[in-house]
Amino acid sequence: MPLIKSQNEFLQYLAENQDSADSSGRLPALSDLSQTLGVSVSRLREQLEIARALGFVEVRPRTGIRRLPYTFYPAVKQSLFYALEIDRSFFDAFSEFRNRLEAAYWYESVSSLTSQDHQLLQDLMASAWKKLRSPQITIPHTEHKELHLRIYSRLENPFVQGVLQAYWEAYEAVGLNQFAGYDYLQRVWEYHQTMVDSICSGDFVVGYQALLAHNDLLYHRPFENLAGDRNPAFPQTDKLRWGTLE
Repeated sequence: MPLIKSQNEFLQYLAENQDSADSSGRLPALSDLSQTLGVSVSRLREQLEIARALGFVEVRPRTGIRRLPYTFYPAVKQSLFYALEIDRSFFDAFSEFRNRLEAAYWYESVSSLTSQDHQLLQDLMASAWKKLRSPQITIPHTEHKELHLRIYSRLENPFVQGVLQAYWEAYEAVGLNQFAGYDYLQRVWEYHQTMVDSICSGDFVVGYQALLAHNDLLYHRPFENLAGDRNPAFPQTDKLRWGTLE
């Protein structure tokens, strides 16, 4: 069914003409769309930029305009990073929102994981412990991010996926991937180990309890709160790359 009429003719066209693209997803040129929609090319160009920023289309010199599969992530990221520029303590609120989403979707998510997913989770655990137990300790941030996203990877809900993906972008932007004490990291990964072991064994209740305890640890990291001026993870002169959609 058509959407409620929007003042953005290009977005309306995208929504109402799902089969308008060719096999590669390429859409008509703006000059052709201008005639079809009765809208000036300059107005369509402005609307195209909105669609591109929201991740609905991509624009390249040789291939033109191409429709992309729907994703909620770019819109969430843009809004979230704008909020963090205003006040970095907004991360606390978004983090709590994300934690509650993970808890709400835990059972649905873990029950849909495959044996291949189980192996990937175990591999991530092995890589993380290797970094933590090496003579020169390295924070296993990549493993942390990939482990959580893998656990929820089978969810067929673009809105949940968009929030979870944007969370990790913000986590990195505010510096939480760079500052943590060893004891804290050890506890985090012990909870991760319990979560992964429970997923692989099918004891999802134990994993759920570990998830809740693990999420609470973020509020007890060994540095001041996110709004503190003296927090080394949040230097006030840093600029968040909230306009970057990669």
